[in-house]
Amino acid sequence: MDAITTDVIAEHGLSDAEYQKVLDILGREPNLTELGVFSVMWSEHCSYKSSKKWLKTLPTEGPNVICGPGENAGVVDIGDGMAVIFKMESHNHPSFIEPYQGAATGVGGILRDVFTMGARPIANLNALRFGSPDHAKTRHLVSGVVAGIGGYGNCVGVPTVGGACEFHSSYDGNILVNAMTVGIAAQDRIFYSAATGAGNSVVYVGSKTGRDGIHGATMASAEFNDDSEEKRPTVQVGDPFTEKLLIEACLELMQTDCIVAIQDMGAAGLTSSSFEMASKGGVGVEMDLDAVPAREANMTAYEFLLSESQERMLMVLKPGSEDTARAVFDKWELDFAVVGHLTDTGRMVMKMGGEIAADLPIDPLALASPEYDRPWEKTPLQPVLAAGDVAAPDSIMGALRTILGAPDMCSKRWIWEQYDHLVMNDTVARPGGDAALVRVQDTDKGLAMTTDCTPRYCFADPTEGGRQAVAEAWRNLTAIGAAPLAVTDNMNFGNPERPRIMGQFVGAIEGISDACIALDFPVVSGNVSFYNETAGEAILPTPAIGAVGLIDDCEVAVGIGFARISDAIILIGDTVGHLGQSIYLREILGREEGAPPAVDLAAERSCGDFVRGQILDGSVNACHDLSDGGLLVALAEMAMAAGIGATVDDLSGDLPRHAWAYGEDQGRYLLVTEDAGAVLQAAEAAGIPASKIGETGGDFLTFAGESAAIEDLAAIFEAWLPDYMGAA
Repeated sequence: MDAITTDVIAEHGLSDAEYQKVLDILGREPNLTELGVFSVMWSEHCSYKSSKKWLKTLPTEGPNVICGPGENAGVVDIGDGMAVIFKMESHNHPSFIEPYQGAATGVGGILRDVFTMGARPIANLNALRFGSPDHAKTRHLVSGVVAGIGGYGNCVGVPTVGGACEFHSSYDGNILVNAMTVGIAAQDRIFYSAATGAGNSVVYVGSKTGRDGIHGATMASAEFNDDSEEKRPTVQVGDPFTEKLLIEACLELMQTDCIVAIQDMGAAGLTSSSFEMASKGGVGVEMDLDAVPAREANMTAYEFLLSESQERMLMVLKPGSEDTARAVFDKWELDFAVVGHLTDTGRMVMKMGGEIAADLPIDPLALASPEYDRPWEKTPLQPVLAAGDVAAPDSIMGALRTILGAPDMCSKRWIWEQYDHLVMNDTVARPGGDAALVRVQDTDKGLAMTTDCTPRYCFADPTEGGRQAVAEAWRNLTAIGAAPLAVTDNMNFGNPERPRIMGQFVGAIEGISDACIALDFPVVSGNVSFYNETAGEAILPTPAIGAVGLIDDCEVAVGIGFARISDAIILIGDTVGHLGQSIYLREILGREEGAPPAVDLAAERSCGDFVRGQILDGSVNACHDLSDGGLLVALAEMAMAAGIGATVDDLSGDLPRHAWAYGEDQGRYLLVTEDAGAVLQAAEAAGIPASKIGETGGDFLTFAGESAAIEDLAAIFEAWLPDYMGAA
């Protein structure tokens, strides 16, 4: 037996105190295989040991929530006996080390989380953060990640309908790749992961097991350093064509009455899936590793248990249903193997070559993982920048041109045109708007979906930034006419052992919780990704929010593009011209400072409910929420989307004109309507701040005596990313 030395323990990511806990649980020294099992199950990635104290404070219940956090994905009622099932999670470290496979397997993993529960995936989204465009690796990473997402999603036949892509030097050594999948299931055919029934067969299906991905969960729970390139063997290799077969085979078997429980093999592979299923059901498992389909010779028990090979599932079947299930997987040409059975011992016994390779108590290992109350420091708040203290540009329209051509603000068409966003033929609203919209097949209903976060706000004030991320997701759904249902979060942060970083996490959780409560927008699933830093340099705190909403009739939904000429443009919400942490401040003046804009959650709720009501009443021809870049950027985006210009009145009043044009005050929308009088009257009756600011028409965007041709703005907007990616 391999000696369990201090170095071996450290290599497995266990602290001295954690290893002592292992000894206390076992009453003996573990063998190397058992140590490997503890290391992955107690990794940050799998156990949430630094975050679960705070995750428990999030609001997770609501009248439409069928299943919140704790399962593979969240489940929400959408009426007529149907449910939407969705989740977002990270594949950050693998994507930095091997961008194509890291991103591809991130998509594959999140797809499995959703169809594991009985849902047919109907859409993918993503949220990407890369380093500075000037960094030597950025172009390579963008190319590989986008190709990986497109390659996997396109081949598996699920449309990629939305997402985000930003650049900042804090991500130079640690990019973020967050993947989200949305699926639809019948409420009476939802499957869970709790294994029950001593004697029931444990069945392995899908691809064979190889040596790829071993220690992937442990690698994702540590900082990068100079030898990160050597971690390539811990990156999984995906096969989207096998995943497509696996989707169809699982959904076909789910139409029978064979399945007791089902779990995908994601992080920590066979170990995590078997332990989680057994722990949730209060049973034991006896497994024969010799029965596990292998694609490489002479694999050890350690390798079988820790491999993160892709496209694999674990099931518990009802007695006597093995032949029925086998026939389904044989039809789809996938591996099927009975690898064990449930017991009533509460222990996980893994055998290989006729000998016991591991014998571990399930609950003490799965439920007694460390839970830390890490020391944390509140983020020092930055002062509010007075608009009058922020210099005006030489030209309002010149500033607009600069902002529209900036890496964060430019069109991401180069990215989303590499994704098949129309496959399945149910995509109603394509990428490029406030939210994607996908029809619920064979109905008039649509599911709106978006991903949102403003990391620079979160860095300046994590609590306000957390509120804003949720509020913007809520606005994006509202802006197309959808009723927001629920969110999934992907909490990307640096090393939680640093009190400053832990304080960012705590603050963001507080802000997310505040907003979700105020907006009746529960958190139903999510993921935490810590240790996103290299050589002590952490990423900006990035609590990405994925959100889903429902509209009863897709035909009523609106987009951002001006629909006609001579329509009135109405601004909803209060404008104070907040320029702290704004895109204007960063891109025009080269400054990243000040407090972020405040989020008035009561105003968010009232303004959003009013806007949605106007859309559903048919009073609105186009709508866009105001976020990065403020009013003038939103107007330009609406104009470019339709190729129709607008003349905008200067209503800045006592505000500096550039603050009125580029301030990032929250809770605001632009409505475009034929009947300004009716909308303004309704707003006044509802106590909603509203003013007519202009009219659509012509080929120019005109404001304060300056004009810019829409065609010229669009050329600038569309040019940066293809020019950057096409550069030698």
